[in-house]
Amino acid sequence: MIWCVIMAGGVGSRFWPLSQTDNPKQFLDIMGTGRTMLQTTFRRCAELCPRENIVIVTGDQYVDHVHEQIGDLQPHQVLGEPLRRGTAPCIAYAAATIAGLDPEATLIVVPSDHAIFREEKFKADLRQAVDTVQRQPWILTLGVQPVNPATTYGYIQRGKKNSLPEVKNLHPVTTFTEKPPVEMARQFIASGEFYWNAGIFVWTLPVLQEAYKKHLPTLWEAFFNSTLLTPHSALEQLYSQFDTVSIDQGIMEQASNVHVLTASFGWSDVETWESLYNVSSRDSRGNAIQGDAFTYDTRNCLIDIPDGTTAVIDGLDGYIVAAANGTLMICPRHREEMIFRFASDVELKQLIDKK
Repeated sequence: MIWCVIMAGGVGSRFWPLSQTDNPKQFLDIMGTGRTMLQTTFRRCAELCPRENIVIVTGDQYVDHVHEQIGDLQPHQVLGEPLRRGTAPCIAYAAATIAGLDPEATLIVVPSDHAIFREEKFKADLRQAVDTVQRQPWILTLGVQPVNPATTYGYIQRGKKNSLPEVKNLHPVTTFTEKPPVEMARQFIASGEFYWNAGIFVWTLPVLQEAYKKHLPTLWEAFFNSTLLTPHSALEQLYSQFDTVSIDQGIMEQASNVHVLTASFGWSDVETWESLYNVSSRDSRGNAIQGDAFTYDTRNCLIDIPDGTTAVIDGLDGYIVAAANGTLMICPRHREEMIFRFASDVELKQLIDKK
C-alpha cells in the first residue's frame, strides 16, 4: 500500500516573529488560505493514500499541536522525536513504524511546510513516481524547474538520457549540489540540466531499508534491526547517540540508484519572508498584504497584520512589516538575514525583564 510520511519537526526561525519555538511555521497559516501548512499538507496527502496511512513525524514538544490541528489520528500516525537530528533519523523512525504494519509499503516522504501549486499535476507526478518505484528498485526524488538562481535551495543535476523510454521526465541523478553561490546557480540554470531539490522522496520500504543498511548502518541497526523504539526512554537514549544527518547527505548523495522525476507542478519551500513575497498575490503597487492594513505611498512590501489590529503604513518601499506575539518587526526585505539577530535580541531582553 501507499503511505505518506510528513516531516513536521522544523522550528521555522526565519519567519520570526510569526513563527516561534513554541508555535513554528508548519502550525501557522503562512499562506493566508484558512488552513495551516500542516493541515494543507495532510489534506494533500489524503488524496494520495488512505488517511490512516499518513504518518506525521514531529518534535515531542509539538505532538499536542499535531493532534489539535489534525483530529482523529491513531497512535502510529503521530511520532514524536525526542531530539532534532536531521531528516535521516526522522524518515527512518517513520519507516520503521510503517514496517511493522506493512513491510512492502511504498513511501512518499514530504515536508510539512512547503507550498504546492497546480495540485492536480502534483498528484499526477506522485502517482507516476509511485508506479515507477513499484516496478524498479530505485529511489526517486522530485526536481522542480528553477525560475531564478536561488542560493537557498539544493540543486539536482539530471543525466541526459531518460531512465525509462516511456517516461520523458525521468532521469538518473548525476550530482547533488547544496546551496550554490549565485554565479554557479546561474550556470546551472543555463545548462538546462539542473533542478531545485523539492525534498520529496518516493521509494519502497525494502529499497529504503537497503539504502540505510548500506549508507547509514548505524541508523539501520537502530531502527530496523532492533527493538529499541519502545519504550520512549530508549528512543531518547538512541537519539542522543546520533549525529545530525540529512537524508540528502546520508543517502541521496551516496546511492547509485537515485533518479529524479522533473515535476510539472509549481513549488516553493516558503522558507523565508522573501520566498513568501514571491509566491503571494500582490496589489497594483506590489504589496502583499495579510490582515487589515491601510497603505499610502507604499509599494513592494510584505505586510502581515494579526486579527484585531489595524495598521496604517505610509512611505515604505521594499519592507517586511510583520506583527505577532506582541512583537512588531519592520525590516527592509533585502536585510531579512538580520532576523536571527532581531529574535535573539528580543528574546534576551524578555528574559532579562522577567528577572
